[in-house]
Amino acid sequence: MNQSAIRIRAVMRKEFQEYRRNRFIIYTMGTLPLIFTALPVISLFSISNSTPPSVVRTQVAITLLLLLVIPVVLPATIAAYSVIGERDQGTLEPLLTTPISREEFLLGKSLAATIPTVGVAYVFFIVLVVAIRLGASSVVAHAVWQPSWFLAELLFAPLLAAWSVWVGTAISARSSDVRVAQQLGTLASLPALVLPLLMSLQVFKPTATVAVVIAVALAVIDVGAWRIVSKMFDRERLITGASAVTMRAEAGT
Repeated sequence: MNQSAIRIRAVMRKEFQEYRRNRFIIYTMGTLPLIFTALPVISLFSISNSTPPSVVRTQVAITLLLLLVIPVVLPATIAAYSVIGERDQGTLEPLLTTPISREEFLLGKSLAATIPTVGVAYVFFIVLVVAIRLGASSVVAHAVWQPSWFLAELLFAPLLAAWSVWVGTAISARSSDVRVAQQLGTLASLPALVLPLLMSLQVFKPTATVAVVIAVALAVIDVGAWRIVSKMFDRERLITGASAVTMRAEAGT
């Protein structure tokens, strides 16, 4: 294993340790998915076989869309804490003064926020579809058990989580208050749901091809966001509160 991978794993390990110590993060991961899925799931189980197909499709689409809110909101909340939380605890400066590069630091933190939240989203999706298969009416089971929905969940969850992580990290690096950073990070991450929303509302017909096209579009957005955040990430500003350009200007005078 090369040194870069070792440093990235070290950042991830540190983040996971912090998650275990932070009850707010554990609480968020456990409760928010329940909030976003409980009521829609109950409504799905109340649908009978005599319900019009259009109503069934709409309710299924809304429920599956709400499941995609999980990999948007959870990573945004965690990522918004990632930088400003370290600064408040006094652990950011020692970390940034190590040989770790900017890209390694950001990648380690992003993976640490993405992996568990995507895992939570997948678990809730699997539990939902299995429960529907076993206990819901046949029309609901047929509407849910479609390859396009499975493919959409598989592809969209990590891509939406990545977008939320980059947005949350950018806001965290520029904010001075944890709660404000988390609120802004969550709000700023929601526009990424527009494309899945259009598929759920059947503006685009929910097919496997459409799911792949939307996934490619989200991937392009993620890459662009990563490049922007990398350029915005200023080690000197995070450590001293002033940007590198300002420090050089002051040194020249």
